[in-house]
Amino acid sequence: MNNGLKITAFAAALAATFGVAYGVGNGVGPQLTAQVRPAGGHGADHGPAEPVAGPAAGGLQVSEAGYTLDLRTAALGAGTRTVLRFAVVDDATGRRVTAYQREHGKELHLVLASRDLTVYRHLHPVRAADGTWSVPVSLPAAGDYRMFADFTPAVRGASNLTLGTDLAVSGGYRPKELPAVRPTAVTDGYEVALSGGLRAGRESELELTVSRNGRPVTDLQPHLGAYGHLVALRSGDLAYLHVHPNEGGPGPAVSFAATAPSAGTYRLFLDFRHGGTVHTAAFTVEARTTARPEAGRAGSATPDTHGH
Repeated sequence: MNNGLKITAFAAALAATFGVAYGVGNGVGPQLTAQVRPAGGHGADHGPAEPVAGPAAGGLQVSEAGYTLDLRTAALGAGTRTVLRFAVVDDATGRRVTAYQREHGKELHLVLASRDLTVYRHLHPVRAADGTWSVPVSLPAAGDYRMFADFTPAVRGASNLTLGTDLAVSGGYRPKELPAVRPTAVTDGYEVALSGGLRAGRESELELTVSRNGRPVTDLQPHLGAYGHLVALRSGDLAYLHVHPNEGGPGPAVSFAATAPSAGTYRLFLDFRHGGTVHTAAFTVEARTTARPEAGRAGSATPDTHGH
């Protein structure tokens, strides 16, 4: 997956976009990230840090690098199971892409998130011979959603891309407030504790520790080639951050290295497998420009994570 947001994950991921011994995730859209390089060159650790342009965020564009995300299912109904169809089109030829590199065990990772970031899905659609992707989807709440396709075309020199487009879910819409910042999340009887935090323009570590019934979980199972998969989305524009794992496992801790492209509020979604089932823990975190930003916390909403 891309390099928009680096974390030690969906990446996520998501993913995402952001080895069996670590967790994974994904990146953010067309905004320059400010990474910091010591002044003086040769790794000198003196003088004021000077920001330099870093990788752009992902998922904010429907077209990028000669490829376009073509959504064939423009709207869904809340609580209704519908087959979502889409394709990736090569702009130069107008044809659907039919050859992809495998990333984290899959040709393409699909992430759906509500604009209020209380509903989240990481899905793996099936590709037909003509390049059309399809996956059954049932979203519980109406409103505006963002759809992200994280993939790498099987073309020499191709880079990983995260394309995004809006998706409408019809029904009575009641937007929810972003869940509060808390250091722990509870999901399906598991408690996940988050330590560390995001820093704007600088790499930092996030460590997520899984326990159940007060005991650490030391037998996490591989999921998408890792012991955890982390996707990060920026509140507001839903920029998709690429998160990268550190080695480790099989629990109880899964760690990631990440660089936030800007100060602000982010939502983290950690997918982990235990007992043959994938579970998702969600956290709200604040990325600041200070040396030690506040650690994130899970919101009270339970993310939807079927389809793994």
